[in-house]
Amino acid sequence: MLSFIDSHAHLFLPEFKEDSETVMQRMMDAGVEKVFLPNIDSSTIDDLLNFEKRFPEHAFAMMGLHPCSVKENTDGELNIVKQQLSQRKFAAVGEIGLDFYWDTTFKEQQIAAFSTQIDWALLYGLPVVIHSRNSTRECIDIVRSKQTGSLKGVFHCFSGTADEAHEIIDLGFYLGIGGVITFKKSTLPEIVKDINLSYMLLETDAPYLAPVPYRGKRNESSYIPLIAEKIADTKNREVAEVARVTTENAAGLFNF
Repeated sequence: MLSFIDSHAHLFLPEFKEDSETVMQRMMDAGVEKVFLPNIDSSTIDDLLNFEKRFPEHAFAMMGLHPCSVKENTDGELNIVKQQLSQRKFAAVGEIGLDFYWDTTFKEQQIAAFSTQIDWALLYGLPVVIHSRNSTRECIDIVRSKQTGSLKGVFHCFSGTADEAHEIIDLGFYLGIGGVITFKKSTLPEIVKDINLSYMLLETDAPYLAPVPYRGKRNESSYIPLIAEKIADTKNREVAEVARVTTENAAGLFNF
């Protein structure tokens, strides 16, 4: 049995409320031994931490404020994140970053919140998990401005160019590769083909972005092997190598 890690999934959301036990069992049956859970905002913290308590050997919480939740009450939300980070060890500060796809009303607030949370990651010695939708360039620039040698993390659901991928790698960060690589019109296969496995993490972003043949349906962590198979096919490597290297990458980054 191959061993995998899902580096990014929201299994604590309502989409899994009715069958989370079954979903976790399918995950383990598929060889996915650990899943890392990024927070969204104050409304999800209880469900996140309760999920982690139910599956302490397999599920690990992160703490952060998602850029899509940066609104008028950002200061209050950030204070809650800061309080959580001061109380216990989390796997990472995440999911944080910028999202200029849906709305740029709070663009400046997003940038400030991202910067602040990176500072907290440095303070607590934690990696960052970065959301960069329609903002890869801006996220890279902010990370570069903060990188003094100790900042580490992953650009989750990487969707940038080949040049941006290499910039991210040069900054000491990983690329999170998920179901999008299986989509017919995806440019990811061409980018991934020329990148060493040592710079990649596998992820689902469940319940979103399910890989083919489940595209459009609820995603779940048991689909990680489908992503690994696509990467292996793209790079002309064995799935076992993809599993081994990406699992080592995730275990090393999160230190769990």
